[in-house]
Amino acid sequence: MSPIAVTLAILVVAVIAFVSNRVPLAVAALGVSILLWATGVLTMEEAIAGFGDSTVLFIASLFVVSHSLEVTGITSWAGNKVISQGGRNRAVLITAISLLVAALSALISINGAVAALVPVVVVVAVGAGMAPSKLMMPLAFAATAGSLLMLTGSPVNILVSNAAAAGGGRPFGLFEFAIAGVPALVGTILIVILFGDRLLPHREVRSLPPDLSAHARTLQEQYDLPDDAKLLDIRKGVAELVIPPRSELIGLHVFPGMTTAEGNLVVLGLQRAGQDLTGPQSTLQAGDTLLVRGTWEQLEKQIRSPDVVVIDDPRQLRRAIPMGRGSKRALTILAALILTLAVTPAPPAMVGVIAAVALVATGVLTPDQAYRSISWTTVILIAGMMPLSTAFIKTGTADLIAQLVIGAGAGSSPYIALGVLCLMTAVLGQLISNTATILIMLPIGLSLAADLQVSPLPFLMGLAVAGAAAFLTPVATPANTMVMDPGGYRFGDYWKLGLPLLLLFLVVAVFWVPLWWPFQP
Repeated sequence: MSPIAVTLAILVVAVIAFVSNRVPLAVAALGVSILLWATGVLTMEEAIAGFGDSTVLFIASLFVVSHSLEVTGITSWAGNKVISQGGRNRAVLITAISLLVAALSALISINGAVAALVPVVVVVAVGAGMAPSKLMMPLAFAATAGSLLMLTGSPVNILVSNAAAAGGGRPFGLFEFAIAGVPALVGTILIVILFGDRLLPHREVRSLPPDLSAHARTLQEQYDLPDDAKLLDIRKGVAELVIPPRSELIGLHVFPGMTTAEGNLVVLGLQRAGQDLTGPQSTLQAGDTLLVRGTWEQLEKQIRSPDVVVIDDPRQLRRAIPMGRGSKRALTILAALILTLAVTPAPPAMVGVIAAVALVATGVLTPDQAYRSISWTTVILIAGMMPLSTAFIKTGTADLIAQLVIGAGAGSSPYIALGVLCLMTAVLGQLISNTATILIMLPIGLSLAADLQVSPLPFLMGLAVAGAAAFLTPVATPANTMVMDPGGYRFGDYWKLGLPLLLLFLVVAVFWVPLWWPFQP
């Protein structure tokens, strides 16, 4: 088989693996690198080059920065401040929620912004007398549009910017994506306001995420604690621990006021079948519930113990504390990161690493928190799929596909070529992750631009916009999946609102983008 045939065969195998959901993403991506080396398409150095790429390092550092905004309660504070102004007016609520989640997505990540705001939006929906299904999907879709507002909004943006630097002579600026992102976001908000009520189902949800803002009051009443007992604050929090069968804690005598063996947690209450236990009965049995208090860091360590089962994740509770411990330091470091990226020629990867190190050095995050905040699946996915882009270029596969597109009639106009490219990207993005999609399509876009002898910048920005248009299924993006249960959605609910948004993004990619990044510079 020729190198081109082998490369295309590996692409088909990779797509099948991604679509099947039976092979972990990281394993599939690593398999791509291994196959490219084993078949002789790439050398060993080329096959593992993705793991030494500065793009991967920059993306990993942004996960750390994103996590600092979540754990310090900055996202919760912003959510409560902005959304509380919406009242019961549907249009105002949708606009406020969309602008907020878009801003957070641009600064942190789509997944982080949606995860932080889902419980807040559920409470807002219930308070406004609306079904959460009317707000959950708009939350996820607006977050996707918001990722196009800044370079830091998505790993895809960084990949596209680096490709622009390599093939177009310059990278995209920190805020340059907003030229395409703003109309995409405004259009998303308008479509949701005008048609969302008819296109979204009205579905009551039996199981809603807990209102963490009222969690302290609930625990005080359940464990009969004094009204002035302060359970949640910037430094300390509480956790309910259930004793599972075969726990080593079974048989241990406990009582309110005692500290754990390590001396870092205080027992506030003990219950069995909903009844308080005191005296000789307070010997732990399977199924008993303990309420303990300690620092957030100690509580997070406790949830990893095999001897207890945690009812409410302390990490979620901590995020409900507005502007908690370290929030000012996190905001200062974030501002420095944005300013440095915007006005200096410093390498983005180095700026990101310095920001991540500063968050740990100033005590905003522990080293363990920083390490666990990184989505290693995403990092490995990008590093593992980068060699496939290299193979597309090295073997001439990208040129071949570009010639097929041009030969099919796209050569009459770069607009048609861009349209075909973006349509291919949007379709593939419904089946596999948009990051993997862009890594596959980038070399094709560059080859199209070279064959047509036009600037690659409109093709690359068009790819970023089309790659974000993953709206038709709940599995197209993690954000779509996150809102499925809180919104009570079914698989077939997404395409109804997703299809007009997909068409909007394609219009922005094909017609709006070339107005600002001309084919003939």
